[in-house]
Amino acid sequence: MDRIQEYFSHKIPTAKNEIKDFLSKFGNEVVGDIKVAQLYQGMRGMPTLICETSKLDPEEGIRFRGYSIPELQKLLPKYPGGEEPLPEGLFYLILMNELPTEDDVRRVSNNWARRAIVPPHVFKTIDALPFKAHPMTQFVVAIMALRTESIFAREYASGCPKSEYWIHTFEDSMNLIARLPRIAAYIYRRAYKNDQHIEPDTKLDWAGNFAHMLGFDNKEFLELMRLYMTIHSDHEGGNVSAHTVHLVGSALSDAYQSFAAGMNGLAGPLHGLANQEVIKWTMEMKESIGSEVPTKEQIAEYCNSTLASGKVIPGFGHAVLRKTDPRYTAQREFALKHMPEDPLFNLISNVYDVVPEILKSTGKVKNPWPNVDAHSGQLLMHYGLVEYDFYTVLFGVSRSIGTLSNLIWDRALSMPLERPGSITTELLKKRFLE
Repeated sequence: MDRIQEYFSHKIPTAKNEIKDFLSKFGNEVVGDIKVAQLYQGMRGMPTLICETSKLDPEEGIRFRGYSIPELQKLLPKYPGGEEPLPEGLFYLILMNELPTEDDVRRVSNNWARRAIVPPHVFKTIDALPFKAHPMTQFVVAIMALRTESIFAREYASGCPKSEYWIHTFEDSMNLIARLPRIAAYIYRRAYKNDQHIEPDTKLDWAGNFAHMLGFDNKEFLELMRLYMTIHSDHEGGNVSAHTVHLVGSALSDAYQSFAAGMNGLAGPLHGLANQEVIKWTMEMKESIGSEVPTKEQIAEYCNSTLASGKVIPGFGHAVLRKTDPRYTAQREFALKHMPEDPLFNLISNVYDVVPEILKSTGKVKNPWPNVDAHSGQLLMHYGLVEYDFYTVLFGVSRSIGTLSNLIWDRALSMPLERPGSITTELLKKRFLE
């Protein structure tokens, strides 16, 4: 048992006892009322899950174990000479529920580096796919190919006790998080860089090494990857990818099966694929108007034509947030610091100034403000990562930190099979009309 795992093991009894005591006192209390409309609207807003690692506040945005993004940018350890938080630090925080020291972060980083070797058959599996297969398809296939290494699957088949489920899930999750950057970079170089691959640099941190393997050694880009991987890592438990990992994991599917399922959810246009849709829409707007930096009046006209055609303006609005997404703000601040004169940044800024008022005027939008997807593409394109079909894979690598931390806790707390009840429209009619 490594030191990180050993320290985590000491957290489990306390958490179990707290939950047991809380349930004994308040288990019969009602949390919230469910409206009929919510049954038909994707269970929107129903308090039906426990997710300890993060919470999305409608006004303040995401909080990781109670800390906001600006707070974490100050409190989490940085790479030597860097200014952005290290994702290893966020992983430690959401897993252990305490801020890490620099030694804690270095230990996580070294641990992942030791686990990062990908078996050759995984690369062969990727290579069996067409070059033009969407990067998310290649990503999910690779994750499932990696399942041959599942310790949980092997130990479960041998009859290990339930008390050890979390240990084997911890091992699988750590291995998977460690290997995802190598797999994602392989897919990127295969699809867009003539199959010319770059070996890992074990001296770098997790996100920095990912950037290096992608082929970007600009120090600013490494910093961007550290920020990107941190702010995209978790978003409470009800979003499609996080909920899917939890749901599939509740059937005792291993980390590879659970995470692959979550990535298929992330690949949807209403979830992680949205970052791809934003930059695609932006590029189409530039081409349609015929200008690198259209005026605000031209942007407004294009936005109105988008809405008139029955389409949405991607990157704006959120199921929970009612203000500008703090993740958008963090990326905007990065751009203001490193690329204030970039034409695409100025275009994104003008869109930010124009779109909310247009959406407000429709009277149909509860949140007209930009979300995280509205800005990430511009930053990536500035440094030369222009292949926006790949952006959701970046999102997926980051999201492993939050979803797999939650999966470890699910096993540690022996969370049950998730099996909500359902009802038919006919039965609802009988209840309310008879």
